[in-house]
Amino acid sequence: MILANAQDPTLADFGHDVWWIVVIKILGAFVFGFLMTLLGVWFERRVVGRMAVRPGPNRHGPFGLLQTLADGLKMAFKEDIMPRAADKVVFFFAPTISVICAVTALSVIPFGPMVSMFGQQTPLQVTDVEVAVLVLLACSSMGIYGIVLGGWASGSTYPLLGGLRSSAQMISYEVAMGLSIVAVFMTASSMSTSAIVAAQGDGDSFSLFGLDLNMPGWYAILLLPSFIIYFISAVGETNRAPFDLPEAESELVAGYMTEYSSLKFALYMLSEYINMVTVSAVATTLFLGGWRAPWPITLWSGANSGWWPLLWFLIKVVLLIFVFVWLRGTLPRLRYDQFMRFGWKVLLPVNLLWILLVAGIRTLQNEEGLSDQQKWLIAGVPIAVLLLVFLLWPQKPPAGAPDLGGPPEGRVGGAEGYPLPPLDLQVPPSPRAKRMIADREPVTTAAGADKEASS
Repeated sequence: MILANAQDPTLADFGHDVWWIVVIKILGAFVFGFLMTLLGVWFERRVVGRMAVRPGPNRHGPFGLLQTLADGLKMAFKEDIMPRAADKVVFFFAPTISVICAVTALSVIPFGPMVSMFGQQTPLQVTDVEVAVLVLLACSSMGIYGIVLGGWASGSTYPLLGGLRSSAQMISYEVAMGLSIVAVFMTASSMSTSAIVAAQGDGDSFSLFGLDLNMPGWYAILLLPSFIIYFISAVGETNRAPFDLPEAESELVAGYMTEYSSLKFALYMLSEYINMVTVSAVATTLFLGGWRAPWPITLWSGANSGWWPLLWFLIKVVLLIFVFVWLRGTLPRLRYDQFMRFGWKVLLPVNLLWILLVAGIRTLQNEEGLSDQQKWLIAGVPIAVLLLVFLLWPQKPPAGAPDLGGPPEGRVGGAEGYPLPPLDLQVPPSPRAKRMIADREPVTTAAGADKEASS
């Protein structure tokens, strides 16, 4: 059993702050979400630009840092269009529901340990309850209403289809996300976010080449299959590429937000990026040790005290956001049937089998022999390897598929395909020019024949 140190807040430390400390922490969580959105948009443009061998935003401010602020101001002064067939009340409140749910989820995220704030000892967290993780799931579930109501209230076909598609996608992957953190509850014996961070405090000591090392107690290592499933589900939950099917431009123009403009569109965009920050913060809290420093830094005795843990927390969140951006810059968009089949036929069964295995390991924890963490590794690594092999295994073509061979000369996609563009980049003459040349040739030939006859 891992014991908490004096810096770890407990449930008894919450609810005793003076009112102005509470206001400061609430404003801090809101400003954190807003600034991470501004910097996240800039970060995504710069990283994707780097991947595409182009500069990205680099004009406004140093390194283009003010580009997102300029875009936000421009968006605020655009014309706000209300569709004639829209339900005006629901159309107005739908984006605010998404933003409120996304920001509320940050209230139970532990950003750091007990700190001194203007002479007051307080945990670096807005609040915590015994079922804090259920609060996170509730905020995620309520955020679906903002998307569904926005698509329905627009009074148009494309937003309605985008809202229905998004609701089915988010509900499907929320089931997988909820099951992936059941193993965390069972291991930490608590649903409190601060208690889960405290449970990942230290691990088993072991010797390597004469050095006494401390194995990290992060659940991303001990519960590796849960971490993989959670992150895949988080990408689908936030409608990010390659799972950005509700916003597929080729099918739905822009999905549920097609009819939105100006600040209402900005609210939807803000909620999407805050959701990305929120799921990254939740993954950091549940699986990556929360605000605790990684192993080499823990050799310093003051790494997990004071305000330093806030820096480790931010670094972990930014690294997870980088993975979101990395996926967008590398993977193509899936088909909707492939996406839903993957959620219900792959993630859900693997989740259930893993939970059953975790429950079996929990019943054997009192037996002597291997340590608890070694048991988790022995059980979790094979499951994670099998999951990765299943995800990366190349698909075989269906049996009996006809061999169409290569495309015929001058065509792409078979005999009924499209013309192949000229390889020398010479534009072929238009049909009108060909007709004009064909019309001139008989006239020129007749004139030449008359001239020869007269001579």
